[in-house]
Amino acid sequence: MKHGTAPDSQPLVVFGPRSLLYDFGVDHPLTPRRFGSGIDLLRAVGADHFLPPPEASDAELHRVHDPEYVSAVHMLSEYPDAGPMLGFSTWGDDPPFYGMHEAAAAVAGGSIAAMDRILSGAATHAFHPGGGLHHAMPHRASGFCIYNDTALAVARARDAGHRVLYVDLDVHHGDGVEAIFWNDPQVLTVSFHESPTALFPGTGFVQECGGDDALGTAVNVPLEPGTSDASWLEVVHRVVPPLAAAFRPTILVSQHGSDTHAYDPLAHLNLTTRAMAQAVRLVDELSHRHTEGRWLATGGGGYDVYRVVPRAWALVWLAQAHREVPDETPAAWRAKWAGDAERHFQAPMPLTMLDPADLVAGEPARVREANLRTADTALQSSLRSLPEISAA
Repeated sequence: MKHGTAPDSQPLVVFGPRSLLYDFGVDHPLTPRRFGSGIDLLRAVGADHFLPPPEASDAELHRVHDPEYVSAVHMLSEYPDAGPMLGFSTWGDDPPFYGMHEAAAAVAGGSIAAMDRILSGAATHAFHPGGGLHHAMPHRASGFCIYNDTALAVARARDAGHRVLYVDLDVHHGDGVEAIFWNDPQVLTVSFHESPTALFPGTGFVQECGGDDALGTAVNVPLEPGTSDASWLEVVHRVVPPLAAAFRPTILVSQHGSDTHAYDPLAHLNLTTRAMAQAVRLVDELSHRHTEGRWLATGGGGYDVYRVVPRAWALVWLAQAHREVPDETPAAWRAKWAGDAERHFQAPMPLTMLDPADLVAGEPARVREANLRTADTALQSSLRSLPEISAA
């Protein structure tokens, strides 16, 4: 499908030397190694319009984070052995490291800068592969996330008077973004994630639907472990378009965590890149239908950094560029990263952009039936409230 040409010749990609600084250590699942193979594949499929992320100021971070929390991150950046506090600990998901504030502020600044480009009209589609740190709360770190760059970008759009649709396709519940906009009727958060009874962060039940001032604007679709492409895609297509039509957003923000993939080591869904490709094309279509193309995509989670993450990022960029998905991955790219993939037990490098149709077995009927019931419950609950919100 072809759409109007953006002011820039192709989608803006947020990446630069500062992107590599967000590093919890050699054994941590969220590794900057993903930028090597990931950015290489983006360049191979045609990306050449890059924006190095600037560092967000403390004043910008205070838009969604408590000043005391930002001060604590500053302190831990200089004294990472100061002891556990505010979600940070040497044994947990967010171990402090030297220069942590500067690294996290660059992620935050990247999403803010991308949103500023969209708001100014200098870009319509933008992609921040290192963004999507959706678990960070106003007052604490959580789930590999220090500052919530996604929420900061949404807040930037809200401050400019926009109604924001946020679609989260990561395997984990987008709890931080939801919490920050829990009582804002002009932000609709929609999260598809593995059941909170089976996976971190333990939130995102279908009954969680927004604060008293914004009922219906938090939509949660928890999915059964073992969910594969068929019902996941059916649920996404069943839920997002009618919500967008009812809410009438003017900007779209999305999070495309590839930890939903069957190869991912941290979760229990069985998606393939085939489903990811179709979902991101749907998000692109909705951006042109509802928001005049204004769309910021973020990379989110994903811990198979050679076989999955690069292809997931490439699929986002290809959808934003309105280009066809090539059948094969570049031979030179595979050869360059094959050794690293082998050393990190993520070999062999994939030959094709889209996984074989038979990569995983089909899901049980009970899984599909449970997922569709959940999706219908979440959708109808939200639709009962959205018309009143939209009229306000």
